[in-house]
Amino acid sequence: MPKPEVSASYQELSEDVERVSENPTEEREGDMEVHEDSSSVILPDGELGTTTPSLRFSKTCLKNVFSVILLFIYLLLMAVAVFLVYQTISDFREKLKHPVMSVTYKEVSFYDAPGIAFYPGKAQLLSCKHHYYDHIPPLVNPGQPGDIECTTQRINYTDPFTNQTMKYALVVQGPRDVKKRELVFLQFHLNETDQDFSAIDYLLFSSFQEFVSSPEKAKFMKDCESSYSSWKFSGGFRTWVKMSLVKTKEEDGSETVEFKQETSVVNYIDQRTKPGSDQLFFVVFEWKDPFIQTVQDIITANPWNMIALLCGIFLALFKAADFAKLSVKWMIKIRRRHLKRTRQVTNHIS
Repeated sequence: MPKPEVSASYQELSEDVERVSENPTEEREGDMEVHEDSSSVILPDGELGTTTPSLRFSKTCLKNVFSVILLFIYLLLMAVAVFLVYQTISDFREKLKHPVMSVTYKEVSFYDAPGIAFYPGKAQLLSCKHHYYDHIPPLVNPGQPGDIECTTQRINYTDPFTNQTMKYALVVQGPRDVKKRELVFLQFHLNETDQDFSAIDYLLFSSFQEFVSSPEKAKFMKDCESSYSSWKFSGGFRTWVKMSLVKTKEEDGSETVEFKQETSVVNYIDQRTKPGSDQLFFVVFEWKDPFIQTVQDIITANPWNMIALLCGIFLALFKAADFAKLSVKWMIKIRRRHLKRTRQVTNHIS
């Protein structure tokens, strides 16, 4: 009995084929409906092989926020670098305007013998001797003329400040050997004076040899008196002068010399049998130490250090600008990629 059933099946299949051939449009529309229904179904992550749109959007948002933060950080660093450039240039200009004083010391065994110009007035030079190692022998016949073992010269010149008064100066060669502690001991005598206080002025200048070799000694002494300070020592005392030499270098390259002094005064006890109304003056000149002090103004700002610092700052600026440009490009690229994926998802869903 199975044969009737087979014939019936063939009959139904032939009827279906005839119906499809007669209505092909309806069949295609049905297929499209089936495809649309299948595309509207959202498959799980494992089947699609990609993340969901919401998760992709959150990652992209975090990347954009991180890029913006980095961009602001590098802009802040660029602002700091610009401030450092301005501060560096300002400090360099300030150091150029205000140089720093530098003091150096040079040790010597012999000084150039200084010149000591005395203005004794009515006083008379009784004796002048060189001694060593700070030892001065006891006085012999004080107040009487003694040995003059020093190199001296006498000169007259007009006062450099008034140009009218004539001045008389006794120039004596000072000590040289600082290692042996050489000193010059001088004794002056003044018979009478019409002043209430008796003192002798003196002036120190750097080189006695320059004075001797100068063709115009009067002009030389006028220049010295105009440039150097003068001091006094009083009668009835032994004045001990310890000298130190200070050289100052000017901005134009010239060099000036100045003497610094430390003085100690000791009372003289007059033990003469018949002390009169005259005055005795005693003075000692000695070098304080074997160091010549040199003072000069130096500019602490080093242009090479500033150039190196500026190069480093500008390099950092360029690197920061380059990174900022790449960050912006990367953000734009990420944004475009995100928009493209959004359109693809939208088209896929639609």
